[in-house]
Amino acid sequence: MNRTTAYGTAAAPGLAVPKQPSAPATARGHHAARPVPVVRDLRDRAGRGPRALLFGPRDVVVITGLPGSGKSTLMRRAAAGHRVDSQDARDRFAARLPRLLPYALYRPLVRLAHYAGLHRALRAGGGVVVHDCGTQPWVRGWLARAARRRGGTLHLLILDVAPATAREGQRERGRGVSRYAFRRHRRTAARLLRAVERGELPAGCGSALLLDRAAADTLHRVDFAAPDPR
Repeated sequence: MNRTTAYGTAAAPGLAVPKQPSAPATARGHHAARPVPVVRDLRDRAGRGPRALLFGPRDVVVITGLPGSGKSTLMRRAAAGHRVDSQDARDRFAARLPRLLPYALYRPLVRLAHYAGLHRALRAGGGVVVHDCGTQPWVRGWLARAARRRGGTLHLLILDVAPATAREGQRERGRGVSRYAFRRHRRTAARLLRAVERGELPAGCGSALLLDRAAADTLHRVDFAAPDPR
């Protein structure tokens, strides 16, 4: 696993996530060069991680983790101008519908609205930060293909938060999920985390950054480089 240190000015240390290097082609040249997956582990730094992350101008960043781990909080704080958060779509519907109406009844509409907004953001061409609970691998495949067509890279930001901490986060926000759904999220998140720790990233993903709660709390900006004027 590759580990990097943060760099930048003393006032605003940050970590740049450049376009990933390519592995060399085979001797006979039958296979095109492929990006080399990179894993950056920012956990266990006691809050000394970077305050800013900088990605390429057309990159797509997926923030994933357990429900209640702080994905939406991080996105609102650090990526306000770039985020596409399913929680925003849910909040819009909840504000217009009867308060006692169960979320399960209008969840399909929330997901449709979320994916429609994501499609518009991808077509706009700029960098995008996307909320993901880790239970829809096909979405990551779609995002990886979209990033590649735009000339960008798909990156993962994984919030590694203990289940008890995530449950407490759900209670604080009043947005709990069922025990069954939470167990499903735990299994999926654990599989993804174990794979990434081995350096095995999902297909089409160029890099992954592992954050614990302290590293996530330290992070205050997720931004994208300006497009090349050429």
